[in-house]
Amino acid sequence: IENIHHHQEMGKTKARAIWDACREIALPKLLILLCILAVFVPAFFMTGVPGSMFLPLSLAVGFAMIASFILSQTLVPVFSYWLLKDRDVNNTITSRFDRFKDRYSRWLRGLDKRSVVFIPLYLIAAFGLLWVLFAQLGTDILPKTDTGQTQVRLRLPAGTRVERTETATQQLLHLSDSISGNHVEMSSAFIGVQPSSYPVNLIHLWTSGPQESVIKIKLQKGYHASIETFKEKLRAAVGQTISGAILSFEPGDMVEQVVNLGSTNPIEIAVMGKNLSQSGKVAAELNNKLKAISYLRDVQIATPLNYPAVKMNIDRIKAGQSGLTVEQVTRSTVAATSSSRFTQPNYWLDKSSGTAYQVQVEYPQYLVNSSDALGLIPVNAGTNTPVYLRDVATMQKTFMPGEYDRINQQRFITITANIFQKDAGTAIHEVQKTIASLGVLPQGIKITLRGQADLLDQTVSELSTGLMIAIVVIFLMLTVNFQSFRLSLIVLSIIPAVIAGSFLLLWVTGQSLNIQSYMGTIMAVGVAVANAILLLTSGERYRRQDSHADFAVTGATERLRPILMTSLAMIAGMIPMAIGFGEGGDQTAPLGIAVIGGLVLSTVSTLVFLPAIYRRIVGSKAYINPSLHPEDTGQ
Repeated sequence: IENIHHHQEMGKTKARAIWDACREIALPKLLILLCILAVFVPAFFMTGVPGSMFLPLSLAVGFAMIASFILSQTLVPVFSYWLLKDRDVNNTITSRFDRFKDRYSRWLRGLDKRSVVFIPLYLIAAFGLLWVLFAQLGTDILPKTDTGQTQVRLRLPAGTRVERTETATQQLLHLSDSISGNHVEMSSAFIGVQPSSYPVNLIHLWTSGPQESVIKIKLQKGYHASIETFKEKLRAAVGQTISGAILSFEPGDMVEQVVNLGSTNPIEIAVMGKNLSQSGKVAAELNNKLKAISYLRDVQIATPLNYPAVKMNIDRIKAGQSGLTVEQVTRSTVAATSSSRFTQPNYWLDKSSGTAYQVQVEYPQYLVNSSDALGLIPVNAGTNTPVYLRDVATMQKTFMPGEYDRINQQRFITITANIFQKDAGTAIHEVQKTIASLGVLPQGIKITLRGQADLLDQTVSELSTGLMIAIVVIFLMLTVNFQSFRLSLIVLSIIPAVIAGSFLLLWVTGQSLNIQSYMGTIMAVGVAVANAILLLTSGERYRRQDSHADFAVTGATERLRPILMTSLAMIAGMIPMAIGFGEGGDQTAPLGIAVIGGLVLSTVSTLVFLPAIYRRIVGSKAYINPSLHPEDTGQ
């Protein structure tokens, strides 16, 4: 539409202006379409979380651009003929924008004379700013958002009875109410472990023993502070109120749980080894070093290694004299202290309904509350002379691991930690340095970093690779169209400024490099390349006509209005997203911020530096038609 107005201003009739305008920019628009589609092509080769999030956006933008191109060449010209008015060719009134164009044209000519200085300064500034900002910006998988909910795991000393854990959990819930000013909308808690008769597998809510509870807390929308502030206050209050309690905050929403890939915390370290006691020493040393990192919270060894136990030593001679085997003694003890279901499942059939019920036998726990009571368990059931456990075995108190965790059948100890007001990339890098500071590990010991580490590496690698592939594809496509490597490099010369602009605004607003900000940067590159192509094709048209020595300035002046319109419209459309309006707006805000920052600097570089670079590289060389057709006259 802008080009139609431009041709009308040249004195053409409305029909001729529409025809010439559409024909003139048909090829540039097709090239712009292909370049924008090329930007999103790498999404088809991404895997995992980056691919799942980037591919739908790519498909939506791609098909929207295809539809836009078709409609702009078919429906828009028809509507333009119906709705636009004929221009008064004799109208000599000069608009404000015309005066602005004249000043812009004169300014470009003055800048062109000093391009030897300005072009190197521009390139140094763009690449330097890009390098500095990339080092300053942190990296995350997804933007940090305040969902107003969290899951907290309360750990008391191993072996604590479930009744005391329940009391501590109630205290924690009261503290959360008082800290939030009674702004807790909803809370739920599970204490201890599911009993063996419970029909739900332990994997659905993992707790290692009666000393643990898992509490979910959701704050009301009107709560004035962030969820991270609430967590800090709750940590301090629990540390002062509940003796021996250790907290570990875990993801409260589904997105964070998916990002952690099954881990309970963003930082999870597995210390593997054949010798569990040796692994425990290495884990303890690493745990102490991690606590020295200021922005790590809830650093702890999650595996209970010192669970109180009673070691039973069976005297085989005494058992044999009593006519008992070790298996009989063990089965009698297990049935009494745990349940008969672990030794001999029994079923009772209800003949009236045909339903079978499992019958389990177990001593009441309050009767087996000491070593002496444990020794009175009969181990020769069914005989006239009772034999008790104390007659054939001795018992002593000891400690043992409360659970065994395995990776590929190899035992490991888990260390977990949370990140406070720091990006995941910096935190993971510091944790890796801390692991390396342990030096040479004992033989057979291996330390692996789990949680977000692998996914973060994959995300950053694939997004960076995708951005580079998009740039290469655009370069090759432009080379095919212009039949010139020089012209392709001229278009790509604005990309450092685009990426630097995106990174600059992300840094100013306190955002990090994540999936959303990378997608915004890639979108900004696509729009910026489109503007550069629009300017360059206009300049090439004037160079082909050989009627203007200042083809770069003339082409830039002619395309000043559409470039400003495109950039300003895109920036205006992205402002609501960048502000983060609506529920979940924090998740998509970095995309809008990256687009706005990239387009601001890309508009400046396209309108100011690109004509000078174009003029300097092409110089005064005459236009040569790249066509290989034998009958082509070169015009």
